[in-house]
Amino acid sequence: MDKLEAFARTVDRLNEAVGRAVSWLTLAMVLVTFTVAVMRYGFNWGLVWVQETYVWMHGLVFMLGAGYTLLHNGHVRVDVFYRPAGIRYKAWVDFLGSLLLLMPLVLVIFYVSWPYVAESWSKLEESREAGGLPGLFLLKTAILLFAVLVGLQGLSLAAKALLALRGRPELLTAQDAADAR
Repeated sequence: MDKLEAFARTVDRLNEAVGRAVSWLTLAMVLVTFTVAVMRYGFNWGLVWVQETYVWMHGLVFMLGAGYTLLHNGHVRVDVFYRPAGIRYKAWVDFLGSLLLLMPLVLVIFYVSWPYVAESWSKLEESREAGGLPGLFLLKTAILLFAVLVGLQGLSLAAKALLALRGRPELLTAQDAADAR
């Protein structure tokens, strides 16, 4: 069980680091959007690549921040039964939900997007807009990274749920661990 806990903690640290790093893009998005608005409406001047920058940052925040959001229990959940339930029930829901619902979806996303991203890399695809950003293939790679980060976090959630079922509820989310006391 020590290896399971070590795996979960490593994945949690990875998604924590990625989430915190990506969160700075939200500030950058605000600044770039403000700059675009001032340039367009104040000076009647615009650059396509600057406009694409905040759209790409927005995509990166959502794609790369999804694992962080799962780590912090921030995704939408129908918790009519989950919230008031006991720790064992929550652990079973997390364990089975991660393995039977989340993991197949993540694997399908990875499998389906792999050729799409590979083709983009083979062409070193750029923006279709004249004056747009180069490196669209890098942005598309975020789809695969999304699947990997969310998949790893799902496995971490399943591992912590399994450990909770075996008497280690302190490894669950802070709210669930508080409910166990």
